[in-house]
Formats: sequence, C-alpha cells, structure tokens
Amino acid sequence: MSARLEREDGRQKREAMLTWCCFSTSPPAISFASSVHEALPSRRHRILLLPRPLSGANNLLFSHHPSDNNGEGWAMSRVAASRTARTPEEDEEEDGGEEENEVYSERAKGSGTTARGRRLLKVREEKRKREYDRLHNYPTWAKILENACKDDEELRAVLGDSIGNPELMRKRVEERVRKKGRDFRKSRTGSVLAFKVSFRDFNPLDSYIWFELYGAPSDRDVDLLGSVIQSWYVMGRLGAFNSSNLQLANSSMDYNPLYDSDKAAGVMPSSFHDISDVEFQDNWGRVWVDLGTSDFFAVDVLLNCLTVLSSEYLGIQQVVFGGRRIGDWEEGMTSSEDGYKHFKI
Repeated sequence: MSARLEREDGRQKREAMLTWCCFSTSPPAISFASSVHEALPSRRHRILLLPRPLSGANNLLFSHHPSDNNGEGWAMSRVAASRTARTPEEDEEEDGGEEENEVYSERAKGSGTTARGRRLLKVREEKRKREYDRLHNYPTWAKILENACKDDEELRAVLGDSIGNPELMRKRVEERVRKKGRDFRKSRTGSVLAFKVSFRDFNPLDSYIWFELYGAPSDRDVDLLGSVIQSWYVMGRLGAFNSSNLQLANSSMDYNPLYDSDKAAGVMPSSFHDISDVEFQDNWGRVWVDLGTSDFFAVDVLLNCLTVLSSEYLGIQQVVFGGRRIGDWEEGMTSSEDGYKHFKI
C-alpha cells in the first residue's frame, strides 16, 4: 500500500511539473532541468528545453535515448510533439496545403505577374467582353452605318464619336435627317425640272401663295424657303417694287446714266402691307400676302428667286397664286407629329 501511494504521489508531482513547464509565459531556463529530473523519482530523465516558448502541452514529447551516458532516456522535441498529437487526417490536410502552396509559389515565380500586369490583364478582359457584346448583341443597322462610314465622309462626320454606341448613333442620325433631309449622298438638292406656275383668282390684297415640293421639307428646307419669302417681304415693305420709279430700267450703260433724285422723292410710295408666317404640311407650303400698293412686278421678282432656289437647293414642283385650299391641306392641323412646320417671318 505504501509503494502504491508513493507511485501516485510521484505521478502527481510529475504532472504538476510538466504543466508548469508547458504553460508558463516565461519558459524555464535549461538550469531547471535538474529540478525536473529530481521530481521524477521512478526514472531518470533529461528535459531538453527549446529556446522558443512552448504554446501548449501538445508540443511536448518524451522520447527514450538508451545511449545517453547519464542514463537519462527522455528528450523533449516541439516539432515531434506537434506531429504526434495530430490525427492522420490532419497530417494529410497539412501535407496537401503545403503542396498547394508550393505549386502556387512556383506559378507565381514562373508567371512573373505584378500588380500592374494584373490590372492590364483585367483591362484586356473587359475590352474582349465589350468586343464580344458588340459582335453578338450589336444592332444590325448600327453595323451597316459603321461600314458605310468607311466610304462616306459626311456620314462619318455626322456620327462622330458616337460609333460604338447605338443609342447615340440613332440620335445623331435622327438629328441629321431632321435638319438636312434623308439623302446623305446628294450634293445638289435642287431639281433639274422647272416648276409650274398657275393663278387661281389671285387677289394681291388677300391671297395665299402655295408651294408644292417633291417631298416633306427638312428643317433646313423650311429655313431656306422661309428666308427667301422673308427677304422678299422686307424689300416690298421698303418700297422696292415701285414701277413708277424705274429710271434706269431702260437706260443704256454705255454712257454715264443720270439719276434724278428729286423725281424719285416725288413718286408715290408703294409697299407691302402684311404677310403671314410660312406654313408647311407634308410636301405643301403656303404664305398669305397683302401686297398693298406694290406693283405686280414684285411677283416676277419672287418667281425669279424661286427659280434659282428650285434648281440649286430645294426642288419645287409648282407655285400657285390664289386659292383657299389646295392638295390635302387641312385647316387647324398644327401638330408637329402630323408633319406641320412653320417659319416665322
């Protein structure tokens, strides 16, 4: 019984000493080995303390060394203890992680990638994705426009930096069509055919002048024809169309002609009285006029202007003086959605 108590007491002392050695924040120096050795009465042991702190009891392992000269057959190894305390599954997992880290390190060394290289790679990937979307999800009409830009400088100037953005391309084209018309290639927009002129109960003091075009006018066409009518009205308002004072009309320029200013000042003035805005519905346009005291040759001046305008810039089919309703004109239709446009004089 006394031997059993001694063994139990020795076991408890050994456990207490091992626990103190393992969990102390400041590990004991090697000089304490003799104290530990004395606390193990059943065998002679030697404890090898590592220079680094021990993190736990699992880091301790006692291995037998029978060849020790002092007969001390136990050595403590931190690495071996951690290996022994683990399960086979943990060892395999650690080995696999080490192999994976080695492979990753080899790949990193072999590729030689840097932060800048990775950023460039990301940019290239995004560019390839955009190119893929452009080829597979790009509208057909946008591809046709891009191909047409190679041969059409005017179309290329219209699209500008919108190439690659279908929505912006659509807006640019719609704006171009609205301002200048649908024909991109036609450099001369006039007509080689002379327009027809007719009169229908024309009253110089209260009548419409009608213009039939070859198609619905663009904003550019509206501005062009409206500017001609406006200029014609300004000249008439200032008394330009006065046949009573045509002193140089029948004079010869071979000799220095004489102009009588007193006679010109004494002539009865003549001027336009009023005019309306120029209105358009589809391919028809009209303007209401009150020529006032102007002479009829004002009509000749207007027709001379419209002749050159039709042949060079805006094709006109016919011009009608007088009449209240011509073509498919509808009174009160003033919505731009229905094709109505106007030029304010």
